[in-house]
Amino acid sequence: MHDHTFNVLFLCTGNSARSILAESILRKDGAGRFRAFSAGSTPKGAVHPLALHTLQTMEYPTDGMRSKSWLEFATPDAPVMDFVFTVCDNAAGESCPIWPGQPMTAHWGIEDPAAAEGTDLEKQAAFVTAFRYLRNRIDTFVNLPLKSIDNLSLGTKLREIGRSEGATHSTPKAG
Repeated sequence: MHDHTFNVLFLCTGNSARSILAESILRKDGAGRFRAFSAGSTPKGAVHPLALHTLQTMEYPTDGMRSKSWLEFATPDAPVMDFVFTVCDNAAGESCPIWPGQPMTAHWGIEDPAAAEGTDLEKQAAFVTAFRYLRNRIDTFVNLPLKSIDNLSLGTKLREIGRSEGATHSTPKAG
């Protein structure tokens, strides 16, 4: 891989919770080495309030966060992605657009915190759990030796990250 800033796109169906969390985590923890983006196949149009609350509580950026379509990243003038990660099983199973530049892809599915039921405290706990799982995956990712690893080994490592604690049990085709 080249010595440059890597573009990373996190995909989910609604782009309101998991992919937003991942974008913010990578934006902070990968600053300088990675540019993070998120999108959805059928965006909700708004970021889930508990996603924003969780990020603010954990001192992660929320500025500019918005729910948007993945089609924004399939246009000729869009940033060329180096990596595309699906973070929900639904998005992973959908037919993704053709991404310019043939990015490395992997599925990092976790449970949807926005679907959590129960008390407000239980719902907040679901977001904190999702945040923790995503931060662990992203921490592993940003510490990979991207300059010295071959693509086959990198692909294997990316898929292994997706099978770490909290993984949903799906066998989707990554975007």
